Amino acid sequence: MEKSDSKNNMLREGSLDDQVVLVTGGGTGLGKSMTASFLELGASVIIASRKLENLQKTADELNEQFPGKVLPLQCDIRDYDQVEETVAKGVEYFGKINVLVNNAAGNFISPTERLSHRAFDTVVDIVLKGSYNSTLAIGKYWIENGIKGNVLSITTTYTFTGSAYVVPSACGKAGVLALTQSLAVEWAQYGIRLNAIAPGPFPTKGAWTRLFPNEISSLFSPDKKVPLGRFGEHRELTNLACYMISDYAAFMTGEQIVLDGGEWLQGAGQFNFLRQVPSEMWDELEKTVRKGKSE
Repeated sequence: MEKSDSKNNMLREGSLDDQVVLVTGGGTGLGKSMTASFLELGASVIIASRKLENLQKTADELNEQFPGKVLPLQCDIRDYDQVEETVAKGVEYFGKINVLVNNAAGNFISPTERLSHRAFDTVVDIVLKGSYNSTLAIGKYWIENGIKGNVLSITTTYTFTGSAYVVPSACGKAGVLALTQSLAVEWAQYGIRLNAIAPGPFPTKGAWTRLFPNEISSLFSPDKKVPLGRFGEHRELTNLACYMISDYAAFMTGEQIVLDGGEWLQGAGQFNFLRQVPSEMWDELEKTVRKGKSE
């Protein structure tokens, strides 16, 4: 299956001018890719995570191309006080914050009965508690200052299907979707929008390796699991993210957009497994069916 030709930004240059975006987990993976795309369209970006070393490396790299436009701030989003401090420092540096991207996450595969309650807490605290800490802190700042803010959360397709072997993540991400949909209604009166993207397989060095070590990744064949026959490319996701935080999407709120090449639908349909039946076998099946009708 051919790759997409989405090498460039979908939106025109300057579409995010005068926007200041706070990206949690912005130092690596999809967070870094989104940060780069936001910068290309004119935004300034605050990147936050627990690991300052990763943040600083990314900030140094991107500030070479966009001087003074990236601010790295160490923050454990599980701690509300740290989140408030991060918001305050970002506002002090850039003068405001318009957009929050809840991207930081934690996940690993395991039979649930093998997990300790602490392992469960670790994932849920990052995914759900971290997202509501960030959303609450920034929301209070926006409401107090009359800012029509914008929250974009990176979720997953199993927010609405659940998933075995990643139960803590499924619980946490489902909570983030509920937060998004609930506050989309409650905070609409303040001009605040909240939306989410549910990505399918978009490989990143860190998260992908943890979720699919070599012993398992060899069993994961995109041509069987993803109808479009390939993994997603970061630019495809960042283009969608840029649109959803821009004024072009001003009438969109409370939505979760799935971007997965048809992956979840492939698993949802009762007879979708028949996609693997080769054409010559269908010829034989058709003969059998016709024979049955004539008898």
